[in-house]
Amino acid sequence: MVGLIYAYEMAPVVPSPTAGAPVSDAPASEWLPVVEPSGLVVGRAERAYCHSGAKPLHPVVHLHIIDRYSRIYLQKRPMTKDIQPGKWDTAVGGHVSYGESIMEALFRESSEELGLVEFNPIHIETYEFESEVEREMVNVFAAVGSYELHPDPEEVAEGRWWDVADIDAAMGKGILTPNFESEYEMIRPALLALL
Repeated sequence: MVGLIYAYEMAPVVPSPTAGAPVSDAPASEWLPVVEPSGLVVGRAERAYCHSGAKPLHPVVHLHIIDRYSRIYLQKRPMTKDIQPGKWDTAVGGHVSYGESIMEALFRESSEELGLVEFNPIHIETYEFESEVEREMVNVFAAVGSYELHPDPEEVAEGRWWDVADIDAAMGKGILTPNFESEYEMIRPALLALL
C-alpha cells in the first residue's frame, strides 16, 4: 500500500489561483490531494477539477467484501452519480479527502456507504487508473466475513451478494462499471485466495 506523505504546511492549490479565479470556498470534503505515484502530496485540488479532464493524480479507496460462500457484495451506483450511474460496482469506493490517510478514507467511506465500521481490511493492490476524465491512484482492499450491511440510499442505489459465476456472466455486458471489470480481472486470484 502506498501511504500518503503530507508536508507540514498546506499543499498549494492546483491549478494555481489567479486574480480572475481565486481560491474556491468549496467544502473541505471536496478538496482532494494531488499526488505523485510515490504518495507524496504535491498539491490539493477541487473534486470538480480532478474530474475535468485535467487529470491530476489523486487517491481513491476501493473495498471488496467477500463472504465464506465465495460471494462478493456489489453496490449499484445511483443515477445521480456523474460517473457510471446505474451500474454495479465495488462494494465501497470513494475519494481520499485532503488531509486524510488512506485508511481513514477507507473506514469513512465504508461507514458512509454501508454502515460498515468493524472489519479487518486486507490490502490487495495499488495501481493507477486513467479514464477520459480522470487519473486515480486506486488503493484496493478486501474484507472477508458475514457483515450486516446497511446501504445509505443517498450513496448506494442498491446492494446485493453476487456469486462469482454471476459476475463472470455479467462481464462485458454493460451491467458492471468498466473500472470494476478491469480491477476484478486483476485482483480475482488474490481475492478468492482469501477464502
